[in-house]
Amino acid sequence: MTTQAQTDETFLRHSLELARKGVGLTSPNPCVGAVVVDTNGEIAGEGFHTYEGVKHAEVLALERAGERARGATLYINLEPCSHLGRTGPCADALIAAGIRRVVACMEDPNPAVSGKGFQRLRDAGIAVTSGIFEEEARALNEWFAKYIRRHTPLITLKAAMTLDGKIAPPAAESHTPTALGAGSGTSGWITSEAARDHAHELRHQHDAIMVGVGTIIADDPLLTDRSGGARRRPLLRVILDSRLRLPLHSRMAQSARNDVLVLCSFAEEKRKQQLQQHGIRVQQIAAGNRDSRPDLAAVARCLGQMEITSLLIEGGAMVNWAALASGIVDKVFLCYAPKILAGTGSVPFARGEGFARISDAAYVRSIRLHRFGEDFAVEGYLRDPYAGI
Repeated sequence: MTTQAQTDETFLRHSLELARKGVGLTSPNPCVGAVVVDTNGEIAGEGFHTYEGVKHAEVLALERAGERARGATLYINLEPCSHLGRTGPCADALIAAGIRRVVACMEDPNPAVSGKGFQRLRDAGIAVTSGIFEEEARALNEWFAKYIRRHTPLITLKAAMTLDGKIAPPAAESHTPTALGAGSGTSGWITSEAARDHAHELRHQHDAIMVGVGTIIADDPLLTDRSGGARRRPLLRVILDSRLRLPLHSRMAQSARNDVLVLCSFAEEKRKQQLQQHGIRVQQIAAGNRDSRPDLAAVARCLGQMEITSLLIEGGAMVNWAALASGIVDKVFLCYAPKILAGTGSVPFARGEGFARISDAAYVRSIRLHRFGEDFAVEGYLRDPYAGI
């Protein structure tokens, strides 16, 4: 006989699957999936949120359930909202529909909700259960948790390298490796096709991708999302280019459709206008204290003001170190191929002065391992996106 706990897990799994359909379609809102199960234990309605669709997942599920929602159970990965935004409070809609029980994975990290939705349901006599598959649900919307409270994007540093931490051979010393793990034209790919395919899935999960202009000059990449998944808005391609050196003949410049943002610290007006005529946005950011490059903390704030909720850094060695040194990195995704370059001339993962002491080193927590054929990746956090909740 199926227990209530098993039933709850089955339908919550389904709500998470629905929520994942919203990846790339909900930002700056969270990914949410909802399932209404009637008194006979059958799915009466379901839905998942998309930003353009406006309606929240639970409202869509209620509309499809109709009268079968009365006395039913709602399964959802995120606490129903209790505040007035672009739509009315979903908690009120559930009460009006006659929902008897709500089973959710987690509280909403939005300070405007954060437990208030659950309390409103309980005050109306609706039974509420929360905490099942919470870790999985938190990972799905970690970018939302960071953005909604800090107003800056969740920032992930991604790199592909050899077992000894090299991102390019000596021949590519003057050529910053491309974002997916290749160096100069003669160096070839470091990681496997399976790992490179996953890199595009990572791009699909983010609002923006960022590299230094050296990567553009050396490898002429497009830096597009080729995962095949639908997006509400194009992947924003961000280039750190302190003195506007981006070549106008580069594939990045030639393909720009208001989806390329150049961040500089010195903007010569004529050059700025040339880039803008190619459909490239140019934003001047004050230089950091250590060098002439744009201050990365200011970059994060700038992107947050543009409603960029998640940023994937796929830079070369200097950008990687600058990001770590600035303290803007929330998590890392480091992919390793079973290869060893060795030698002092090979390009390291991060080039710079480095941390002076072991106690100063960036400490990666909550590590998860992934396999891509013979390659493997380490995913972990330098900072908890939910810290303080």
